[in-house]
Amino acid sequence: MKTNSFRELTRQEVEQLEQHGNRAENWSAVLVGDGFDANYLYNNVFMGQVCLGALERGFLHDGDLHLPEGIYNSMLSNSTVGDHCAVYHVRMLSGYTVGEGCLLFNIGEMTATAPNVENDYPWLAPMNENEGRKILPFSGMTIGDAYLWAKYRDHGKMVARLEEMTRQRLATAEGSYGHVGSHCVIKNTHTVHNVAICSDAETPTRIEDCIVLADGVVGYGCTCEYGCIAMRFVLGEHVHLEFGVRLNDTVVGDNSTIARCEVGNNIIFPAHEQHHNNSFLIASLVMGQSNLAAGCTVGSNHNGRTADNEIVAGRGFWPGLCTSLKHSSSFASYCLLAKGAYPAELSITLPFALVNNNAAKNRLEVMPAYWWMYNMYALNRNITKFAKRDKRKKKAQHIVFTPFAPDTAEEIINGRQLLKYWTEQAYLQSKAQHPNDKTEPIEVVAYGMEKGKRKVTVLKAAQGYKAYEEMLIYYAMGTLTDNGEKNDLPDASLGDGEREREWVNLGGQLVPQADLDKLMGEIENGTVGSWEEIHTRYDQWWEDYPALCRRHAYHTLCDLLMTKKIGDTQWQQLLQRYATIRQYVADQVRITRQKDEENLFRQMTYRNDTELKAVLG
Repeated sequence: MKTNSFRELTRQEVEQLEQHGNRAENWSAVLVGDGFDANYLYNNVFMGQVCLGALERGFLHDGDLHLPEGIYNSMLSNSTVGDHCAVYHVRMLSGYTVGEGCLLFNIGEMTATAPNVENDYPWLAPMNENEGRKILPFSGMTIGDAYLWAKYRDHGKMVARLEEMTRQRLATAEGSYGHVGSHCVIKNTHTVHNVAICSDAETPTRIEDCIVLADGVVGYGCTCEYGCIAMRFVLGEHVHLEFGVRLNDTVVGDNSTIARCEVGNNIIFPAHEQHHNNSFLIASLVMGQSNLAAGCTVGSNHNGRTADNEIVAGRGFWPGLCTSLKHSSSFASYCLLAKGAYPAELSITLPFALVNNNAAKNRLEVMPAYWWMYNMYALNRNITKFAKRDKRKKKAQHIVFTPFAPDTAEEIINGRQLLKYWTEQAYLQSKAQHPNDKTEPIEVVAYGMEKGKRKVTVLKAAQGYKAYEEMLIYYAMGTLTDNGEKNDLPDASLGDGEREREWVNLGGQLVPQADLDKLMGEIENGTVGSWEEIHTRYDQWWEDYPALCRRHAYHTLCDLLMTKKIGDTQWQQLLQRYATIRQYVADQVRITRQKDEENLFRQMTYRNDTELKAVLG
């Protein structure tokens, strides 16, 4: 609401307000809009310029809490309250613009301070604790924005332009910290300081039983409740912070839940789950669709002289119970870590792998394509569950949910090359040591996946190599046939040019590195001059993505077949192979799930099959 849409109080309204126990530094600075009714304000204090919207005989509801519209027992300073709000027992509301239909109840301090030379905007230090990747959060920032700014620090001119663009945005009401969107609920909260809260009737935000929110942005449809503390943060859309989480200097992606843990200096992409009693997640880039099990400590210590190490984990990262990791480490997509204290830095380059610290044998073990070979039910469930859990209405951040996409395909191609090389080296070494023994088993040893002198053993390397080929065909044929709905031979023009090998996970959206490089150049030279223009480019990339994905899938098949063009005979063979693989997937989904259903220990807590089915379905 604009200030020029308000009027000064009449003498009768001032007298009526004073009779209801209201006081003001200067009644002429208290402005009201159309529909204002002085009958709904009692025992309040107004300081500075306060603007008040319409009030009438109506109620706002939140669960069992029913409050009449109005402002009661509160102190307001230099703030605007929109139409039809209920503001009760807010001990200080200062510097905020509150949208219409908001419910504010039992709040200690809710303040926003305008920046000046001495008091700059609050910076956020994600991914690294030494502030070398610091960014300025703003209302409307996407996870891709945060990643672009924090990651590409070698583009100094672009970084400076992003700061300039952000400061321009923060200077407007739209980008400022001190606003609350419409239909937001904030109750039983100690402190809200310099926070932008996005909310509307379609996607309301709730802040309940919270302790402190400071210097951050809360996205549309978020929930912060039950004793959480968050300082210097950005929450995407439909994020849940709950049950005592302590979060700082962190960007949290859409559709994520974090509870019962310490989370500091991270960028977390969408669909992240961390809702058990973890210890902490520190100085990390976690690229989404991830789950941190109970007792997990990611970044248990820094292996440098200062706190400047980092951990990077691709999509589908899943460290198991009580997993302890060291900085600095990196993980390919869909790495599953078995329970254990990993003693050294890791660089796991094989995707969809099971990683195990075998303390008895004093070695690290990595099984490639574990999900495909032994956990197909979970992998198949991932294909659909993230999309089903997507409760967003705005969807400002574009997200690729499927595990089989150009980025993971490129990791698989690289993994096949590594397996081939390591296996050849193991074979040559075995023949050199046992020239006359044809039965000696070959142990495949990997290099560069763990710091130190311990042996790193690749388990089931041959099976993993074959599984990777099946996964590439499953991805490529699924893309080109629309998951089996179309059988026509693709246009050979898809094979023109070279395969796009570098893909960037930009906050959940997959983008060719060349396109991102072009955008960064345009930001540097001023062709792109605002975050709105950057977001428009994201939207264009999203529209282009299906066609780019088809081209990449076609090139992937050509590389497997060692050809530049797929002929009719080859296509028919691929269709048959794809049908076989799809049947394998269906069978493995059933078999891997059946292992649970036939587990006698799982059944023993139920009196009979009828009770089991009634509970589990």
